[in-house]
Amino acid sequence: MLILAVDTTTRAGSVAVTGEDRVLALLPGDDSRTHGERLPAEIAAALDRAGVSRHQLDLLAVATGPGGFTGLRIGLAAVQGLAMALNKPVAGVSALDALAEQVGSSQATIIVPWMDAQRGDVFATVIDAHSKATLEDAVAEGPAAVLDRWRSHLAGRHVVFIGDAVTRDQALLQNTGNPQWHIRRPDPLAPQIAVLARRLAEQGKAGPPHALIPIYVRRSDAEIERETRRAAEERGGVESKG
Repeated sequence: MLILAVDTTTRAGSVAVTGEDRVLALLPGDDSRTHGERLPAEIAAALDRAGVSRHQLDLLAVATGPGGFTGLRIGLAAVQGLAMALNKPVAGVSALDALAEQVGSSQATIIVPWMDAQRGDVFATVIDAHSKATLEDAVAEGPAAVLDRWRSHLAGRHVVFIGDAVTRDQALLQNTGNPQWHIRRPDPLAPQIAVLARRLAEQGKAGPPHALIPIYVRRSDAEIERETRRAAEERGGVESKG
């Protein structure tokens, strides 16, 4: 099965082409440029390096979130458009699950994907390292609040935190945890997205591009601003009546 996998959930992101469980091409992204500026060229370059034409692809895969709103929408739109043009199935994969896939079960009993959600927050969840079952729904909160919320899962356990926020939060994680807590900086996610997408396809869970559902976890800044503005206007109306 030839798979094109795209990740735009982080500033850098990545693109990979895989076949028969082998990575045929991997392009880590250039975080000095936006996904909109470079993604089409990165997809073309990955296919060229793999020696695969887009018509040979069997499956398209994309990280559906969580992540930055703009980058996430660009990745989804690019993969949806390509899938429609090629009439190929698509599988959407959680970036948090892809991070967990990078950690072997021999390295931990609990995996905590730990992604930078900006504004000092973190996108995180708790995953059993052996079954890969999700033990806690994904959240977007301050790192200290997240650690306190999940204390019962993490206390005394062999935990690996993995994601692009582990460096930022390294001191907090080391001071809060114990010697069994470890941090790991992630590799580009596209190969793991391809692995998980292939499993979904084998289970009959790949589908048409319009069926992709983004994983936002929290509302966009624009939605929050609209709600804040509406609340202020309503308060102003009540005060003027009074």
